[in-house]
Amino acid sequence: MKLVRFTAQGRTRIGKVEGHQVIDLSGVIGVETSMRQVIRDLPQRRAALEGVNGPAYPLADVRLEAPIHDPQKFLGIGMNYRKHAEEARLAGIPIPESQLWFNKQVSCIVGPFDEVEKPQASDKMDYEIELGVVIGTRCRHIAAKDAASVIAGYLIVNDVSARDWLHKSPTFTLGKSFDTFGPIGPWLTTADEIADPLALEMKLYINDELRQHSLSGDMIYNLYQQIEYLSTVMTLEPGDILATGTPSGIGAPKGLFLKPGDVMRLEIEGLGKIENPVIAER
Repeated sequence: MKLVRFTAQGRTRIGKVEGHQVIDLSGVIGVETSMRQVIRDLPQRRAALEGVNGPAYPLADVRLEAPIHDPQKFLGIGMNYRKHAEEARLAGIPIPESQLWFNKQVSCIVGPFDEVEKPQASDKMDYEIELGVVIGTRCRHIAAKDAASVIAGYLIVNDVSARDWLHKSPTFTLGKSFDTFGPIGPWLTTADEIADPLALEMKLYINDELRQHSLSGDMIYNLYQQIEYLSTVMTLEPGDILATGTPSGIGAPKGLFLKPGDVMRLEIEGLGKIENPVIAER
């Protein structure tokens, strides 16, 4: 299924996308407005959700919201694609010897077609296309070989970054967490729809110019190893989002930073696309 949060007729609800329609799932017992709750209960409610046939809305007539607007954790891994790590090394950033994780504060999350604000405080705003993994089962100490069992599904993450603030605060959190710096979507594609999440084509365009193009299999630490590493430290909860790294082609090495008027379009095979215009900070 493609599970979505959408707004129609002034009301936000949970739905599923089928073709060019969004099917309202709010009539299913237990489905309210939190995707985290739907994810947590998905094993028990899946048959009921799959069987719903209406009411339906044209996809073009609804507003798509962030599929998960309130995750407990929004975590990202740095320099996790081989070519990107080399790109960073040439820019003077050493390749990490282990997984390098940072927080994106959940307040940065916006919808798949929402605007991204260029902060007044940053002149080095950059883009990063990432495969987002959504945790489906509360878990701790999960071996990589078992990690697929705790994945609810996948979505696209635009890990917008203020490069100057990454240097000011080397934990990365501040440079990754400006308001609007976390577009996600367009929906949560459940894991059963993706045969191999390590063989997905990823593309990012700025104003129709292709800037990033890779397969997700170029990861240094694959998403199963990431789950093993993180769950050694912390309990992962349903709805937690893991941004699994970006390929080469970011703007910083060439000084191609984002400015108001730019449009970012991100596409991942099997997951759809998101598009985010850049505006000046309000």
